[in-house]
Amino acid sequence: MDIDVQKVAMLARIRLTDEEATELGPQLSSILAYVDQLAAVDTEGVTPTAHPHDAAMPLRANVVTNGNRRDALQAVAPKLESGLYVVPKVIE
Repeated sequence: MDIDVQKVAMLARIRLTDEEATELGPQLSSILAYVDQLAAVDTEGVTPTAHPHDAAMPLRANVVTNGNRRDALQAVAPKLESGLYVVPKVIE
């Protein structure tokens, strides 16, 4: 498997020297060969999992912990209009 390391580096926005590209070529080829081995494994009938154990995320009560503090937060604003902050125009 011949990999154009410079092209991959350009796509990843990584700057490599020629020496680094020469060194990384075989490593990248080895990684891709291993991915090909994994792709060849028959996973028919295997249920996908996100965790090796049957663990569930603990749920918390759906209650408001921060009340409406709009008036307190807007009290320090230099200018408001209809409950919104008014700021200077920066784009002509």
